[in-house]
Amino acid sequence: MFYDEVGSIGFIDRGFIRRMEEIGIQCRVFNPVVPVLKPFMNNRDHRKITVIDGQVGYTGGYNLADEYFGITHPFGHWKDTGLRLTGDAVQSLTLMFLEMWNAMEDTDASYTRYLPDITYKASRPGFVQPYADSPLDDEYMGENIYLNLIQSAKHYLYIATPYLIISDEMTRALCLAAQRGVDVRILTPGIPDKKLVYRMTRSYYAGLVRRGVRIYEYTPGFPHEKQVLCDGVAATVGTINFDFRSLYHHFENGVLLYGCPAIQDIEADFRKTFLVSQEVTEQYRTGLNAMVRVTQCLFRLFGPLM
Repeated sequence: MFYDEVGSIGFIDRGFIRRMEEIGIQCRVFNPVVPVLKPFMNNRDHRKITVIDGQVGYTGGYNLADEYFGITHPFGHWKDTGLRLTGDAVQSLTLMFLEMWNAMEDTDASYTRYLPDITYKASRPGFVQPYADSPLDDEYMGENIYLNLIQSAKHYLYIATPYLIISDEMTRALCLAAQRGVDVRILTPGIPDKKLVYRMTRSYYAGLVRRGVRIYEYTPGFPHEKQVLCDGVAATVGTINFDFRSLYHHFENGVLLYGCPAIQDIEADFRKTFLVSQEVTEQYRTGLNAMVRVTQCLFRLFGPLM
């Protein structure tokens, strides 16, 4: 088992780690918090990966906490998505996990024992490509994949993200897609988990809707999913939010899908979710009062920190 020292809901439960170790389950904390400020402290592990015997892999937005599985409901209905992978693609998830496991101390130099031969033949068409994003290189993989999907869209583009704090480049790409006739829809929470971040997310609405982007808020609760659908042909599901921390500071991962039957399930999920969400496009197209606009501008100054 592998843990980040600081997550979206606070510090990890060290008592739980001790109990796991008592029954023989190895646990490791990535980048532990220390009372001395250091630049690397900003680079958190936000990946969510489970691999079973090197044969089956899971990833998506799910963390190991009660609200993700409907046991508790701190913010209404908690909605999330994930993928189950089999075949060669699982090896990519295995390597991503081991990369983080060995990040703080090199205990398993050879990965061979964790990469079994997989006798798997794809029974369906399409391509499945897991990918990792790291803040320690100059390749913004998560952002590049999002931008490529946005720029490739010809008919419709659906985005689900719990946080919307984006760069000028991302904003421009979304607006250009809408202006060339693409039905661009962004799904955000109706019930926030962090009120300050929620207000900052809403500060981006007006600039987007005035150029044709449609905004939906998931009124039953909090959508923690991070997924993008492009024309019913390509999609990505993973851990990467549309915010500066996920796109530039965190260790993240996702899965890019092209021409796969699973993309139809993703589209069905989006369409079902839109039916129970409230479209707030017109509300932000007409403008807000001066005080709200000033407050939002002040929030935006702190966007790169979120």
